Amino acid sequence: MSAAVSLPHPTTGTRTTETHCPYCSLQCGVTMTAGDRPATLVPADFPTNRGGLCSKGWSAPELLDHPERLTRPLVRADPADRTSPLVESTWDVALDRVTAAITRTQAEHGRDAVGCFGGGGLTNEQAYQFGKFARVALRTSAIDYNGRFCMSSAAGAAIRAFGLDRGMPFPLADIAEADVVVLVGSNPADTMPPAMQYFDTGRERGAEHVVIDPRRTSTAKNASLHVQPLPATDLALANGLLHIAIAEGLVDTAYVEARTTGFADVRAGVAGYWPDRVERLTGVPVEQQRRIVFALARGQRSIILTARGAEQHRSGTDTAQAWINLALALGLPGREGSGWATVTGQGNGQGGREHGQKADQLPGYRKITDPAARAHVAAVWGVDPDDLPGPGRSAFELLDALGTAGGVRTLLVMASNVAVSAPDARRVVSRLRDLDFLVVSDFFLSETAELADVVLPSAMWAEEEGTMTNLEGRVIRRRRAMDPPDGVRDDLQLLAELAGRLGVGGFSGDAETVFSELGRASAGGAADYSGITYRRIDAEQGLFWPVPSPDHPGTPRLFTERFATPDGRARFVRVEQVDAHERPDADYPYVLTTGRVLAQYQSGTQTRRSRSLQLIAPTPRAELHPDLARTLGIGPDDVVELATRRGRARFHALVTDAVRPDVVFAPFHWGGGSSANALTDPALDPTSRMPAFKACAVAVRRVGGPEERIPPPEHQPQPRPHQPTTAHTPHTPARRRTTSVKSTPRFLHGVYPIIGEGLGKPGPLDPALRYQVPQGRTAQALYFRGGNSTDELVYLLLVRDGEPMRWFPIGAKGDCHVPLRVVEDLDGGTVVELHAAAPLGVTGEVVVDLGLVEV
Repeated sequence: MSAAVSLPHPTTGTRTTETHCPYCSLQCGVTMTAGDRPATLVPADFPTNRGGLCSKGWSAPELLDHPERLTRPLVRADPADRTSPLVESTWDVALDRVTAAITRTQAEHGRDAVGCFGGGGLTNEQAYQFGKFARVALRTSAIDYNGRFCMSSAAGAAIRAFGLDRGMPFPLADIAEADVVVLVGSNPADTMPPAMQYFDTGRERGAEHVVIDPRRTSTAKNASLHVQPLPATDLALANGLLHIAIAEGLVDTAYVEARTTGFADVRAGVAGYWPDRVERLTGVPVEQQRRIVFALARGQRSIILTARGAEQHRSGTDTAQAWINLALALGLPGREGSGWATVTGQGNGQGGREHGQKADQLPGYRKITDPAARAHVAAVWGVDPDDLPGPGRSAFELLDALGTAGGVRTLLVMASNVAVSAPDARRVVSRLRDLDFLVVSDFFLSETAELADVVLPSAMWAEEEGTMTNLEGRVIRRRRAMDPPDGVRDDLQLLAELAGRLGVGGFSGDAETVFSELGRASAGGAADYSGITYRRIDAEQGLFWPVPSPDHPGTPRLFTERFATPDGRARFVRVEQVDAHERPDADYPYVLTTGRVLAQYQSGTQTRRSRSLQLIAPTPRAELHPDLARTLGIGPDDVVELATRRGRARFHALVTDAVRPDVVFAPFHWGGGSSANALTDPALDPTSRMPAFKACAVAVRRVGGPEERIPPPEHQPQPRPHQPTTAHTPHTPARRRTTSVKSTPRFLHGVYPIIGEGLGKPGPLDPALRYQVPQGRTAQALYFRGGNSTDELVYLLLVRDGEPMRWFPIGAKGDCHVPLRVVEDLDGGTVVELHAAAPLGVTGEVVVDLGLVEV
């Protein structure tokens, strides 16, 4: 992609502009031709995509002239009735209502009663101006953004370990040159397909790729090794890998001594994560654990990549830290071609968290509680530092307090669809309805906009100027390729006008002017953009921050000489496995995990309206393993209902062995009756305040056969008040261990006749299926395998000291294999038995194999 910006075609009245795709964090280069609508695009030879583009990028121009596009402000027909219909209005009327609501709310309830909620798709200029608008025009602490649901755990771990958060501290192209790449909870083949060319190049060179994911994703299918841990156990796995590295002498001791601190405490902590215990916790076999560690240690260039699968948990920050600990012990960060990184998801997920949208930040990745940071930014803004508010609530906490005493009463939402994207989404919708006033800026009537008092139409990606910061930390240009429809303004202009109506000056609607101010505000901060200009971006295909001066070349690789900590050393931090906030039980016996699919993006506000993408992914599909589907009587494309303690949602069934038998996967791109986030757990990470999107307990039932339209659930539980998450309970071993442990395997196995007395009447099968742990020893149940020769469903029941521990359903003429990660250590004297249950009168045989280890 050359430095050319816009080339007119005098004979046709069109012009060609080099810009970037509006979707994921790759920010692929594209060349747009616009003038006479509709616009078209082709991929460009930009460093991140090198001529590649996915189906979402190719279809992006469809939405610019979509019939549902908003081109006029909408207001409630009756301002006093939030249930009255939305009707078209003028900008003056709409903005009069907004400014009146802001003024009234702050006069009655205080400044913090007005809040702002932003998005990771805003340009750097818009994110910066939104943060400034909150702190200067509104003087409120109530601002956060949807990136809190995406990158916050990885960011928290990176700042703690390295002193700096840039998701990928090296260029994307390093992946192609790596000998070993381990991806944890990442599926770039579906979420950012053009990036796969770097993985393909690496495999052609003989690189070993390991994918750690409960699903056999498109990325996993091409990997050298795919391991499937139970969701929310990635921390135990990382600690276990470090345990092996220490025991096998694979630690880079020279690196650890020269460039890090805190290793001794971490070494002591991982002593309790011996391989067979980690297999029990995670379901990852010992031989696979060893293979991963030896591959990483022996590769000349080794990279560990984590993503939302590992991070969207109530212990997400500690999980990312555990993988950083492993990388540090092997001497990877700062070594050319090696390191740890996190894969940013949203288009401007990196830049969006650097310049003031987060509740605790000021521009340049400065802390809002730092007096020097406040003084610097206040001087750029021309205000008194004491007038700047302090930190506010994190995203979910802000949303969960809407309309309550002490919470936000008037909310401005920009480029975010929280009614679909937030956890426990039905409760968030109820909170949005409790507001006194809701304003939404968007280009479609999203599920959140449908609840608003005022909806303001905004310019789309091809109609605005600005910069974005991609997953590598490369700052690039979003160039205006066409004019927005008449009557549509971009968000910079909107914020500038709103500030003016509130009597506050110093806000510009010109992107380059705002970027220049952003540079001054970020100068000297961790994310220093002060040496970046639009002209330099055009000439150099983007610059990697930090760029602290006009003659600085940018920083493609971080940490080559020192880390961004006061002493220049990286920090090991001891972390412990904790159980998922919700564990399966009799009412909700399976684990639900959520994620993205190839043809949809985020809350689906855009992609669900694309005709091209609708052909690929027309309906949401929940993935069920064939064993689970058979047990529950579910066939392909049947309508199934997933239920958690928060709500119910319905999907078409996708029966596939790509998912674990005890895990159900649901995509989160749909709202309404198919809202996966109506089900998800809002338990928060104590450091990042990231919700536990990736693991909660779920029940599954068949609703009916295949239908073109999925009927909504008939009954929904009432949203419950939010309860603060309880403190973590570390998943420590029963007694202290060293890296050298003597263990003895024990097996309860054989073929036994069964005579059914009713599924509700389990009983002992045989005295041989009874085991008592010797006094002074500890045992762990590692796995259960079972087979059923009868024509009916049977159950085997694991019993501890007379109390049921776990049911194992085995379908007719079926079998099952379950790694027992959720079983605690069995202390000396504990009695373990296997019982069985079958329908009344059923006869046949069952095959039983329970594997334990005694230590």
